[in-house]
Amino acid sequence: RRKISETLTENTMAKNKKRGGIIVFVVILLIAAGIGIYTIATDSSRYDGSAGFFNNFIVRKNYIASLYIEGVIEPENKTYNHEWLIDTIHSLKDDEKNKAILLTVDSPGGGVYESDEVYLALRDYTEHTGRPVYAYMTTLAASGGYYISCAAETIYANRNTLTGSIGVIASQSVDMTELLKKLGVKVETITAGKNKNMLNINSPLTDEQRAVMQSIADEAYEQFTAIVAKSRGMKIGEVKKLADGRIYTASQAKKNGLVDEIGTWEDALSSLRKEIEDNESVVTTYRYEKKDSLLEMLSEAASKAGKTDALIPDAIRSELMLGISYPAYIYRK
Repeated sequence: RRKISETLTENTMAKNKKRGGIIVFVVILLIAAGIGIYTIATDSSRYDGSAGFFNNFIVRKNYIASLYIEGVIEPENKTYNHEWLIDTIHSLKDDEKNKAILLTVDSPGGGVYESDEVYLALRDYTEHTGRPVYAYMTTLAASGGYYISCAAETIYANRNTLTGSIGVIASQSVDMTELLKKLGVKVETITAGKNKNMLNINSPLTDEQRAVMQSIADEAYEQFTAIVAKSRGMKIGEVKKLADGRIYTASQAKKNGLVDEIGTWEDALSSLRKEIEDNESVVTTYRYEKKDSLLEMLSEAASKAGKTDALIPDAIRSELMLGISYPAYIYRK
């Protein structure tokens, strides 16, 4: 009897343990589902005001899109995603509930291609909807950051903003042939076409190649200055006097006609509301932020623990880390 009783007790305990495990598993799934829904609703890098998913649950209001452009303007990094940004602008254009865009720009600039595509998308938004775009500059809105800001009809700058840097970097050439020779290293590249190996570390830059890259820089420069002249209502000659690549303080930029007002983000929003005669629309934030994977977080932690960055000088590391395919509208500190 004792053995039977012990067996029954063990079976009962096993069933209870199994049942408890199932309950815990279900609870975890419910929590995960709740977190997932919350993340979709709050993660502005994925949620936009026109998402059809939410139409089934809430009555959507008219809104002003507070759209952030942060970091280096390139295909993708932790704060900037080009595909996401372009898709967001197109989505706002197609959404009748959207009444305007207020850009918040904090960027040193970036690729010529990406900067111009964002500029064109914002101009297309205004031309097809008649809705205004305002820009507010924070810490830095230089080069490509200023280029994009020119899509706005009104530009506000914080009193501590640095902006301008109207210029182009077409490429960079590092000639390491003499160093490689001293080290006894011979690097040979097989090419067809006399300029195919230009800008490679094992090939000195020729006058012809320098002229090729200069022509690219000049063409991109003409495009940039023409955009500024059109946006700011200035003559091209006036723009080129300012467009020597230097940066300007907010007060200098206003004096030179590169920005309209110096103030706060709230000042820019208030001015925008007055233009569209709308104090009722809510403000919906669109801000991309890359979510690091577990592997990326572990790799970063391991790198910091090992202090591997100390082995690479800052100047060299900054060159290696910049993932821009030249030419670029970018301010290099």
